[in-house]
Amino acid sequence: MGKHVVVGSGQVGTHLAAKLVAQGHEVVVVTRSGRGPDGAVKVAADVADQARLTELAKGADVLYNCVNPQYHRWLTDWPPMAASFLAAAESSGAVLVILGNLYPYGPVSVPMTEDLPLASTTPKMRVRAKMWTDALAAHEAGRIRVTEVRGSDYFGPGATDQSYLGERFIGPLRAGKTVPLVWPADMPHSWTYLPDVADALITAGGDERAWGRPWHVPTGAPLTFRQLGEKMAVLLGRPAPRMRQLPWPLLRAVGVFSPFLGELKHTRYQFVAPYVLDSSAFQRTFGVAPTPIEDALKATLDA
Repeated sequence: MGKHVVVGSGQVGTHLAAKLVAQGHEVVVVTRSGRGPDGAVKVAADVADQARLTELAKGADVLYNCVNPQYHRWLTDWPPMAASFLAAAESSGAVLVILGNLYPYGPVSVPMTEDLPLASTTPKMRVRAKMWTDALAAHEAGRIRVTEVRGSDYFGPGATDQSYLGERFIGPLRAGKTVPLVWPADMPHSWTYLPDVADALITAGGDERAWGRPWHVPTGAPLTFRQLGEKMAVLLGRPAPRMRQLPWPLLRAVGVFSPFLGELKHTRYQFVAPYVLDSSAFQRTFGVAPTPIEDALKATLDA
């Protein structure tokens, strides 16, 4: 058993820490608030404080970056935190596992594989791309060992209220009401199950074959909002749900007052055309598969 330091206790960090605790590891969870799952050592700290994070990572086998600052604050919050992670990983010798995302690829017209260029020109996406390229450069220089794990839009138990398949989707479906959608109902999209994300992070941190490159979380075949709603309705014993897409001009107008809605313009391309994640490299290399969609949706509804 080893020491694992999980920084961030959101929808991914909580699953990750709980799984590591269940496996018998020493787990330290670092957040601003000092919260975390039972069985873990919970520490309140500023992640951007390099000296403090370096102290907490001392003796760690793996250091996980599961932090998720508010999207509209990426330009200010990410650079000092990313530098802090690199310093802590270099000082401690811990494997740095970064929870990444697909945003740096930018708009694509093919299934996404890990060898796609990080071609997005949006400033916030460039920040995430630089985090990875800086970490990879440190790895190639022999200063640290690093990997990055990337998934598509999350769903599952513990998903935040910003999840497109969270309570704002499930609540009306349960009640037999029309489900309001931000995006088109019939566009294929890849969805990544939260427990599969945590499993992929653990695998990547503990297997040297994962180090020095990015990986995609095992993710099932793309499904539309309508297909997902129909599958959930069957599990709930309800008729297929009605869906209504909210007008884009209305969302843009409301976005003036809501930071979250205001940022949707940067990710709209992901939902108005097919958005498909190819995770075959991870599945083939480590011999794992995504959780079957029916099992994943049942666990989501039960939660």
